[in-house]
Amino acid sequence: MSVVKIQDKLFETSISEAEIKQRVKAVAEQINRDMAGKNPLLLAVLNGAFIFAADLMREITIPCEISFVKLASYQGVTSSGTVKEVIGINENLSGRTVIIVEDIVESGLTMKRMIESIGTRNPASVHICTLLLKPDRLKVPLTIDYVAFRIPNDFILGYGLDYDQQGRQLKDIYTLKND
Repeated sequence: MSVVKIQDKLFETSISEAEIKQRVKAVAEQINRDMAGKNPLLLAVLNGAFIFAADLMREITIPCEISFVKLASYQGVTSSGTVKEVIGINENLSGRTVIIVEDIVESGLTMKRMIESIGTRNPASVHICTLLLKPDRLKVPLTIDYVAFRIPNDFILGYGLDYDQQGRQLKDIYTLKND
């Protein structure tokens, strides 16, 4: 088990690059089956989901499109509790099948906000795809169609997730070590 230091904190490997690749491929195969014939629009949430979205899209074999939305709700190692839309959705979503691609779902408040925003644009359907889900932290009921990993309520980084903008480039996912 590898340990890395990011700024003032130590993190240890919790999910290896090989495990991540295997689960991303499995999620893509499920999307390929479920979305055959639909040409879904993947809406990747920046910044955290960009690596997951890229790897996922490379494994999707059906016609699909991708766009990006940026929301902010994190400060340091905790959620600020408020979601601010920074970069909006420019595509016409009317009649489209939309898959929101997120790095991590914790409280569910970001996804609730995204679904409400997207719903005003008359999509045919909206689905959620997340790399990581913290089921014990959910504060709102959500249907999450595609989940690569269910994890405990630990602070994590790597594979697109950060600690104060650091650590996104790590190929594995790391968990904050308790002192």
